Amino acid sequence: MTRFVVPEASEATSPPEWRGFDRDDVRLLVATPSRRALTRFRDLPRWLEPGDLLVVNTSGTLPAAVDGQYRGRTLPVHIAGELEDGDWVVELRRPDGMGWQDDAAPGEHVQLPGGVLLKLTWPYPDMNALKSRLWRASTTPEMRRIDYLCAYGRPITYGYVTENFPLSAYQTVYATEPGSAEMPSAGRPFTHEILVRLMARGVTVAPVLLHSGVSSPEAHEPPIPEQYAVPESTARLAAMTRANGHRVIAVGTTVVRALESAVVDGVARPAQGWTDLILGPHRPAHVVSGLITGLHDPDSSHLQLLEAVAGKELVDAAYTAAVEHRMLWHEFGDSMVLLP
Repeated sequence: MTRFVVPEASEATSPPEWRGFDRDDVRLLVATPSRRALTRFRDLPRWLEPGDLLVVNTSGTLPAAVDGQYRGRTLPVHIAGELEDGDWVVELRRPDGMGWQDDAAPGEHVQLPGGVLLKLTWPYPDMNALKSRLWRASTTPEMRRIDYLCAYGRPITYGYVTENFPLSAYQTVYATEPGSAEMPSAGRPFTHEILVRLMARGVTVAPVLLHSGVSSPEAHEPPIPEQYAVPESTARLAAMTRANGHRVIAVGTTVVRALESAVVDGVARPAQGWTDLILGPHRPAHVVSGLITGLHDPDSSHLQLLEAVAGKELVDAAYTAAVEHRMLWHEFGDSMVLLP
């Protein structure tokens, strides 16, 4: 896996709008096999070509964190998802927010705001795990996750974010269907103007949907099963784009996971459901041929997915350049586009 060390003070602690910049003013590292160029995200259209297909994730971010009462203490509860039977997938964070509660047990209860009682049933997704970061949980009374979080939740944050920002700061401009516990952040720098300029250049923009769960900043686990949908129109455009010799460029790892989960015999097909696909050396990308992404931590499992699309050599070179230029990490930070 790609190895590097994030320089000190290289974490974006607030959105660019709170730092005096526009949303699309973050830096963009363009990485191809022959060059590395540092520019601004607003210049993205000049690096894409007529005939390219840009695929975006239209999932909207929920305010998926609440404070719960557990064992007589107050701690953050991250609500990662809702299963088909109505149970929730939750993570209990430690009271100081540094890591998760690693000694939780089946049958324990967490009292949530609004009179909702959360009962831990078993570890998720492996019910036989001795320790688990995530839990399947039932609620009393039964409650739709979206309705509850819209009434009581706040955006999930980690230690590098120094203030509380409104939910709008965690949304992409093209989000249409709320469902993600954390922002599909690769698309955050896009503006309506950039999308119009891309289309004027001859780049087609198409949607997929993948509701992202709760990340694992301490354990760097692979993503859990996530709900996704690839519309027929997007699958058809992806197949035509590849057949015509053009590029399918994913905006973020969530788009890669959705599109590649819909591959049958090397071609994207319409699909929906839950995906547990993990991309890496054992499973390279078959449809996606380029990727726009934020900057991930050195031990993040997302790096394997980047390598599955762009190859280890190009990902290594891109992160070497990102470190040299002291680019900013995390959801409010800078971006790169990998074009192998």
